[in-house]
Amino acid sequence: MEIPFTPEGCISTILSLTSPEDAIRLSLVASNFRSAADSDAVWEKFLPSDYEDLISRAVDFSSSWLNFESKKDLYFRLCDSPLLIDDGQLSFWLDKQTGKKCYMIAPRALHISWGDTPEYWKWISVPESRFPEVAVLLSVCWLEIRGRIKCSFLSPNTTYAAFLVFKLEDEHYGFTLDYEAMDVSVGTNASTSQTRGAYLSRETRNQQYRKRKPLEDMNQKIEYPNKRSDGWFEVELGEIFIERDDGDLEMSVLETKRLYWKSGLIVQGIEEENFGAPDEEN
Repeated sequence: MEIPFTPEGCISTILSLTSPEDAIRLSLVASNFRSAADSDAVWEKFLPSDYEDLISRAVDFSSSWLNFESKKDLYFRLCDSPLLIDDGQLSFWLDKQTGKKCYMIAPRALHISWGDTPEYWKWISVPESRFPEVAVLLSVCWLEIRGRIKCSFLSPNTTYAAFLVFKLEDEHYGFTLDYEAMDVSVGTNASTSQTRGAYLSRETRNQQYRKRKPLEDMNQKIEYPNKRSDGWFEVELGEIFIERDDGDLEMSVLETKRLYWKSGLIVQGIEEENFGAPDEEN
């Protein structure tokens, strides 16, 4: 089917004002829509304006990244193959449905209290991580993990959700539902941080817990972990609307009040992605 009397240039302009998801859907309507939907004019609009700078900051940058068949091809490469940038401090990719910029902050770029003290934390390499190292908690009572990223790195006028991306070792303690929830928050230096409770495990080792749990959570929003498609787990730290590109986005995971001992947490990083982007394993 072809829709007559519609110049391809006009169709391209219309499609560039939609979203990547809509452009692909509309390309199924008619053959001239399909041709326009594949054009560089459309996909240039869906790429972030600083995509060339982001690619140039890749740890493994090579000219092959700029030798793409089309802007559409480059767009999907940036969606499906996250780039390690800024000397390995960040992982960058695009949300496939919207084209919004997403990041994960490497554990070495996070502030982890006593993270460089061998008695409390160790650093190892695991093949399933995006980064050269992950942080493994040996034993602490004061858990403090903070992350920060410039708002200018993010897509403006976008709601972001932040997540701690982690695993728990088989022999872990201090994170089950038997303990009180940790405090997690997201905010900017221009807004008040949103604080909520969070657990890193859905397990309990105390059957009496099931009787008291609903009463404990009535006065506070509680987040629980979900397994991701990549095998890691994530727990949401909060959502925030990024309106402008000034200031810093700040995130935290804290258990500094009750000071019970904790062990067995493996931290891959803190992720910032377009709110509502699918990532859970159902």
